[in-house]
Amino acid sequence: MATCETRTVPFVLVGAGGVGAALLEAIVGARALHKARYGIRFSALAVCDSSAAVSGADAAGGLSDAEIAALIAHKASGGKLASQSGAVVRPAEQDASVFLESLVDKYSKEAPDTIVVDCSATDATVPALLKAATTANMRAASANKKPFADSSFRNFRELCLAPTSPARVRYESSVGAGLPVIAALARVVSAHDAVTLISGSFSGTLGYAGESFSAVVGKAKELGYTEPDPRDDLGGVDVARKALILARTLGMALELSDVVVEPLYTPELAELSVPDFLAALPTLDAAFAAKVAAAAAEGKVLRYAANVRPPAADGTGGGSLKVGLVAVPASSPLGTLSGSDNLVEIYSQWYAATPLVLRGAGAGAGTTAAGVLSDMVELANTRG
Repeated sequence: MATCETRTVPFVLVGAGGVGAALLEAIVGARALHKARYGIRFSALAVCDSSAAVSGADAAGGLSDAEIAALIAHKASGGKLASQSGAVVRPAEQDASVFLESLVDKYSKEAPDTIVVDCSATDATVPALLKAATTANMRAASANKKPFADSSFRNFRELCLAPTSPARVRYESSVGAGLPVIAALARVVSAHDAVTLISGSFSGTLGYAGESFSAVVGKAKELGYTEPDPRDDLGGVDVARKALILARTLGMALELSDVVVEPLYTPELAELSVPDFLAALPTLDAAFAAKVAAAAAEGKVLRYAANVRPPAADGTGGGSLKVGLVAVPASSPLGTLSGSDNLVEIYSQWYAATPLVLRGAGAGAGTTAAGVLSDMVELANTRG
């Protein structure tokens, strides 16, 4: 029986925090599967952040699994990449985006098939991702929302909507962790099935019934389901970014400033420190409880949701993108959400009476890393 040759797939990881570390662990753990089923072996040429890059002792072979384990342990103990032996440290006078782009440029010459993987939370990776998207044979996979939402629609179009983009750039985990929302939406779009509405809940913050608003937020933060500053979730910006990515995937030329967002906290809480903000949250409990009771009286529950309405097919209306608190029937897909689940409903010509619904865990480093790894496998086996 012939033995299939295993092909080495080089990658550069930007972001070695929770998601990045989980991705490295997943890659090492999947070695046997990737070899047997796909004939590939991922090789980490470097692990980077905005301040430094670490490569293996054998630069040609990438970081060994032992070196990856040591790096993960170093980061878990609070260590910085810049303090790792042999790290290339960004010069203080050099902008982080220039530093990261220069690394991608270096590997575009040394290993042309490199996949640039963005598990960071900074928009400084935009030039690096654009470089990967427009350099022959390079590819990119990202869990980072900011390059696809905070950056201009022009950049998004170059990254995601160019004819070669589906084969070159994957950004599934920027919206629903490992939930295949982008893949499902892309299939609907490619079938010329006109989307009329996308409605979704992308935050587990309101998924705990029967508790006060402040307790719900505290529990979600404790479980790691919110950003370090919960206002990034409660202010709607995180949901707005995800909804904007879906809208842009449809081709809607919108910017983040075009999204109408209803925050879940009052203006006077906006300028507080994170500890003071959390301490002040109970002041919102009574008003929130009243809204919950009013919804319950109508057989409904509250959800913090996004609604993406593309322009009508006949050209009337310019479309809209709104994020805010809505009351939905308790028996509806959104109404049955619990815990940290995310849910997206896609309504279209063929999914009019019954929408296409995707539901599942939408938070957590492991789930997000799984989505990125799946993107990497598809990129490794896609030519174009």
